[in-house]
Amino acid sequence: MDKTTTRSTLSEAVFKNVGLSRNESSALVDSVFNEILKSLIGGDDVKISSFGTFIVRNKKERIGRNPKTGEEVPITARSVVTFRASNVLKSRVNLKNKSQKSQSFESVNEH
Repeated sequence: MDKTTTRSTLSEAVFKNVGLSRNESSALVDSVFNEILKSLIGGDDVKISSFGTFIVRNKKERIGRNPKTGEEVPITARSVVTFRASNVLKSRVNLKNKSQKSQSFESVNEH
């Protein structure tokens, strides 16, 4: 469960499932990420059907506090990217979690 999906993991999956060469698979994955990045840099939201939406939020300048000293410090205005998972993605993740819980519950009861 501690496995992290990386760019190379995605490229390898494209290679195995689509039939492109490794270089073409890597270029395809990079191209998709670059298009998403371009849209986000331009201030546009990115919606991927059945997956979710990346939203660019502009945060105003505000006053924060240094937790060590309690001193007030200004926090500059900035843009942040947030992600909202689609209901399809949420339900699929929850189905996976429910099946794992029921399997672990069954194995505990067997012993």
